[in-house]
Amino acid sequence: MFASIKEDIASVFHRDPAARSTFEVVTTYPGLHAVWWHRLAHGLWRRGFKWLARMISNFARWTTGIEIHPGAQIGRRFFIDHGMGVVIGETAS
Repeated sequence: MFASIKEDIASVFHRDPAARSTFEVVTTYPGLHAVWWHRLAHGLWRRGFKWLARMISNFARWTTGIEIHPGAQIGRRFFIDHGMGVVIGETAS
């Protein structure tokens, strides 16, 4: 789990030249937060906790402005920059 979090943070630094510190990335990048919330929601979705997954997804949309359906499949090193209004549906891979 911590390895994937570190990989997500490294992905931000690799793709965004404006990223200055790990603290800044972890605390102020809503695209990163949306991906982390999605990973939690997706895990619950796959285990059959559909309602809880949708609630987490809805909370993430409310706090980040980025909507990712919990059934969507997102791979490693995925990064959303300037994501307000981004919608990723259930059938996305």
